[in-house]
Amino acid sequence: MVGGPAAPAGHRPKSGPAARLEARLRRLWFGPHGALDTLAGLLLAPLGGLVGAVAASRRRQIALAKAAERPPGRPKVVVVGNLVVGGTGKTPLLIALAEALAARGWRPGVIARGYRGRAENEAPRRIAPSADAADVGDEPLLVAQRTGRPVVIGRDRGAALRSLLEGGDCDVVLSDDGLQHVGLPRDIELAVFDARGAGTGRCLPAGPLREPLRGALLLDAVVLNGRTAASPIVHSRVFRFEVVPTAFIALDGVRRWTPADFATTVAGATLDAVAGIGAPQRFFDTLASLGLLARMHPLPDHGTIDATWLAGLPGRFIVMTEKDAVKCAAFDPALLARCVALRVEAVPESALVDWLEDRLRG
Repeated sequence: MVGGPAAPAGHRPKSGPAARLEARLRRLWFGPHGALDTLAGLLLAPLGGLVGAVAASRRRQIALAKAAERPPGRPKVVVVGNLVVGGTGKTPLLIALAEALAARGWRPGVIARGYRGRAENEAPRRIAPSADAADVGDEPLLVAQRTGRPVVIGRDRGAALRSLLEGGDCDVVLSDDGLQHVGLPRDIELAVFDARGAGTGRCLPAGPLREPLRGALLLDAVVLNGRTAASPIVHSRVFRFEVVPTAFIALDGVRRWTPADFATTVAGATLDAVAGIGAPQRFFDTLASLGLLARMHPLPDHGTIDATWLAGLPGRFIVMTEKDAVKCAAFDPALLARCVALRVEAVPESALVDWLEDRLRG
């Protein structure tokens, strides 16, 4: 993989002090080395301790509410979330769990925040698969398109839950994140970790944790993304899933390839790779593992994509994540014919789905 031409301002990682600070923090969180990182960790530790204390108090409130009797008639709520900031694979896992439960006769519904969507701070909204990602957020729209199940977005997760249940067309609720949201009733909580684990094990900004790692002991299960991922905490219930590439899909809807067929199709051609996700390098590494050499264009997570800049990329094909693809639906058809989304699917071990269904029935 090689670097490529820069994206325009607002559509690529910000330059200047802010970007350098973010890069330094991520290095501090997941790969600290040298005297400067050691010093920075020591200086930020008190603030991280304060954040951790507040988060721990919130976790106790959530645990007490969770222990209370579930209101009669309310479907059980399963929260699929992170203790660590950044992408861990929770949304592909949520999609896989929704599909697996539907295949077993359940009628799952989904709630999400709708982060970065214009409707994020509005009243809860049920979204359609044809919605504009700029309005409802890229991840909820992708979930709606992939699962075909009702999805309601709202900053207030409790209100989103009530709005979803008013529709009366679901018997189990999956929440895309929301582990730390006090106002969200829940019955089952899953914490997702990838190979990065918990980094330094400290809370923001000294580390990548949203709450102290010991909070995971109050959750129902830890779910690890990938064969090499190890649980950063000793938990009584640990499951695993893998995210695998399954298809390349042209955004004009005309063509679809298996990964092997796409590699053959583009052999010798120039490619550009665009990724506006929490861990863009993971996407680029996946392409490399499939034998695809492309210029890399990491973009801000949940950020917009400029059609003019995208059309100016020189590659014969522009490969992107499905989460980015949903933001390009209104682009010119000629541009969409060059754009190809890599579909990935989470494959959870059967024991996870069996256990989850047992908990839902119990």
